[in-house]
Amino acid sequence: MTLTEAGRRHPLFDGFDESFDSGHWHHDMPGLTADATVLAASEGCPRQIVAYGRFLYGFQCHMEFDRDIVEGLIESAEEELTALAGHRFVQQPEELRRNDHRAMNERLEVFLDRLVAAYTAA
Repeated sequence: MTLTEAGRRHPLFDGFDESFDSGHWHHDMPGLTADATVLAASEGCPRQIVAYGRFLYGFQCHMEFDRDIVEGLIESAEEELTALAGHRFVQQPEELRRNDHRAMNERLEVFLDRLVAAYTAA
């Protein structure tokens, strides 16, 4: 996924790479309010991270994925994954298991730490 211009300027994403990997497991997108700002997008989903307010964010991406979560998703959606084999944005179980989630988990922790600090300081 790639930070938008607004995402690159946003203080909670300061120092993040412009593009980085993230988990995706969805068919829909969050809606936008008049004040919403898209902070990150991907080719598969143009609204990956949205700011709705100073302390309100919508994450369509899944930066919290780890091995246990992925195994649970595979178990609960095995038939769906098989049916979607060959689709551009759908990884099969063996591919999903090979993903390294550490970098995106660390980015999520940085974002959340910054959000808590901003909220506490307000």
